[in-house]
Amino acid sequence: MMASEGILRWLGLTALALAAIAPVVLYPAAAEEALTDVARPLGINFHLENSPTTQKYLPETMDGGVAVFDYDNDGRLDIFFANGAQIDDPMPAGKKAEKTSTRYYNRLFHQNADGTFTDVTEKAGVAGSGYSMGVAVGDYDNDGFEDLFVTGLDRTTLYHNNGDGTFTDVTAKSGTATSGWSASAGFFDYDNDGKLDLFVDRYVDWSFATNRPCGSPATGPQYCHPLGYKGLTSVLYHNNGDGTFTDVSGKAGIAKHPGRALGLAFADYDNDGWTDIYVANDSTQSFLYHNNGDGTFTESGIAAGVAYTEDGRDFAGMGTDFADYDNDGLPDLVVTDFVNDKYMLFRNLGKGIFASATDESGLGRASQVSTGWGVKWIDIDNDGWKDLYVAQGHIDDGMFGSSRILTYRQKPMLLKNDKGRLTAWPGDPGRTLTAAWVGRGAAFGDLDNDGVIDIVAVNIGQSAYVLHNNAGKRNHWIGIKTQGTDSNRDGIGSRIKIVGASGFTQYYTVNTAGSYLSASDRRVLAGLGADETVKLIEVRWPGGAVQRVENLKAGQWLTLVEPSKGDTRGAGK
Repeated sequence: MMASEGILRWLGLTALALAAIAPVVLYPAAAEEALTDVARPLGINFHLENSPTTQKYLPETMDGGVAVFDYDNDGRLDIFFANGAQIDDPMPAGKKAEKTSTRYYNRLFHQNADGTFTDVTEKAGVAGSGYSMGVAVGDYDNDGFEDLFVTGLDRTTLYHNNGDGTFTDVTAKSGTATSGWSASAGFFDYDNDGKLDLFVDRYVDWSFATNRPCGSPATGPQYCHPLGYKGLTSVLYHNNGDGTFTDVSGKAGIAKHPGRALGLAFADYDNDGWTDIYVANDSTQSFLYHNNGDGTFTESGIAAGVAYTEDGRDFAGMGTDFADYDNDGLPDLVVTDFVNDKYMLFRNLGKGIFASATDESGLGRASQVSTGWGVKWIDIDNDGWKDLYVAQGHIDDGMFGSSRILTYRQKPMLLKNDKGRLTAWPGDPGRTLTAAWVGRGAAFGDLDNDGVIDIVAVNIGQSAYVLHNNAGKRNHWIGIKTQGTDSNRDGIGSRIKIVGASGFTQYYTVNTAGSYLSASDRRVLAGLGADETVKLIEVRWPGGAVQRVENLKAGQWLTLVEPSKGDTRGAGK
């Protein structure tokens, strides 16, 4: 028997308003393609202005964050792009890159009721300043509206969502101004107090004043290797609950570990109820910060087996994702890498230990000649197994055309997860995936609420693409939006178990962080294959509540509301 609407509300589970989630039908028909670029017909015309120069300033080739999130709570995902700034060639001493015209603005596109998008950047007040890099999304003040944090060169910006379509820069007031070159960032609740905290990656100690020329007469100018610059420590901000944050990096143990941080992902990898942190470092050992549950972290990358390659070498960690690709209930790690080195896949064995699955999974062979950035485990065809998508592109435009194998522009990677084995996508992946790009950030979410995950990706010196997913329409699905009460309102950090009618089980963590410089939709969308019903949805909330809802019809978006303390309805063990 299916749960009625009345029972759903009684359990703290409601269907989203039909008017707010009705799928749009504007997308062009391309059913034979797995993914179709629809950016132009939808009115999304973002071009990343990275300001390339003959000086080869390092930030020029590292830019490109994007976020998909519903900033006005109308049930439709909107898109935010972080943009560069004007860089003179060369930059005068003491000058900083600035957004000198509208072409360098960060851009916010609002999704209209018909599925098209309108640029509302200036109206919303998020044009930004300086050379922006990445973006994080989270409702840090639990007012029901998701806020934005933008990273960049020597400046960060925290935008408070006012709930009326506008944002206010509260960086100074909040205490989140971060010095140095900040890269990826993410909101999460590390102490389970119901308020989202903030983690900010920092890359290297670089400035226009300290930039030095690299290359040779034979190669010409080249971007310098990051090892030529001192690494920085990342920053952990604790949410005080009054609109301000406190830098607790020293107290928490984060400040002990300088690195060259680019990628960032969160998960409770040992299922102890506390969210842990993975930091992908560029050409330096990567970090796994184990959450001790007392406000401190222990760096456990080497002990856990995720700091180096399987043969003990460091790697150029850039993008990363922390998710359960093999459906065993334990979140695994994927990390992208530089060309001539394989992407890393660390399989979680339990008890705090990981083992390399790079070669046995097929990822090693598939990624040998690629350079990867934005990455995520997503179930493209809704068969219940998370597939792998990677935005790819070299860092040096001097590579373009120099080799048929090693190239500047590269095809995006889409690998099918065949019960833990990664293989080339069967059939036509789409024209966009057979074209060459200089990919960087990528964000993921169901833009048109039709039950399949879509992709938005940013490219250096090229237009962004928006990939509509055609591949998952033949299988069933269930969509879940979490709403915390005792936990943070977004429900970030909640662990969700989904059991289909056939007994097939999969696991998700509610999150917005991951990929590279980017933020994805926090809603969970699970493919169900042939299952037309869901036997069980179990949510383990960060606040400790365990909620169970049974016997649901597939093909719908649902909102799960956390039971209040002392309220056992819809909850169980």
